[in-house]
Amino acid sequence: MYTLSDLARGASDPRAAAREVNRIFHTRGGFADGNPNGVSIFSKEWDNLIILDSCRLDEFKKESTLPGDLETHESLGGATFEFIRTNFSGMKLHDVVYVSANSWFLKLKDEIDSEVYKYVDLQTGEDDIDYVNRDLLIVDPEYVTETALRINDRYPDKRLLIHYLQPHHPFIGKEGRDIEQRSQSLIEVVRNNKLFNSESVREAYSENLSIVLAEVEKLLEQFNGRTVITADHGEMLGDRHDYLPIRDYGHYGGIYNSALTEVPWLVHDTGRRKSVEEEKPINEVHDEVEDRLKKLGYA
Repeated sequence: MYTLSDLARGASDPRAAAREVNRIFHTRGGFADGNPNGVSIFSKEWDNLIILDSCRLDEFKKESTLPGDLETHESLGGATFEFIRTNFSGMKLHDVVYVSANSWFLKLKDEIDSEVYKYVDLQTGEDDIDYVNRDLLIVDPEYVTETALRINDRYPDKRLLIHYLQPHHPFIGKEGRDIEQRSQSLIEVVRNNKLFNSESVREAYSENLSIVLAEVEKLLEQFNGRTVITADHGEMLGDRHDYLPIRDYGHYGGIYNSALTEVPWLVHDTGRRKSVEEEKPINEVHDEVEDRLKKLGYA
């Protein structure tokens, strides 16, 4: 439950204060466990689920030429950690291989009592660290694609969950390279570069989305069964909050406006569904998770 102390913490920053006010309303005073109108990704049918981190529905509609039937999905969370908590808590997904460039599941899985058959941790370097973009300390989307295709060949009897970091910043396109973005969060990037009310951030975001969509197209050419492209949450790009309508940037747990919770759900069917089998999970230990998450803006 939220108190006056939550508001006090944001007193020096009008946007932070506005977020706390909006969070109180969205979470019904802190009693709502995730977006009350959200839907679990595991309540729907899919063989392969591709997650685009921070992907807005409107930008997806504008940039995507991927084949399939596009629907709107309402996410359970306004940020990745909340998406993981609300979708995975208590779930034993022994027919799922999860390939991810965002390590929140790895950080939370014990706390939320969740398991998958195999988790492939790209963000903290399960394999060779050379695939990480050294300037921005992120996994290039091309490597996520390469890994997903290898996993698809190796585990034909498992459902695949592929989590790209893009279009989440850091921005890796031409427009993005002109922005100094070593700051941890998008709002800090905007503030430090004095980009409030600028189109530069949206253009850089759109570039990121275009880059990752080209990678997703490669997966659709190889994946069998029902493949769904969706997002863990959206992104505020100068949108106004619902209740205290100040403009903001980024994504936040406990904020459930349309910019953050209305995400794409593109269904691409290739015919016969996969025949999947549950097996005892492959457990692996990884280090440096919290440090990598902090570099993406998660304190």
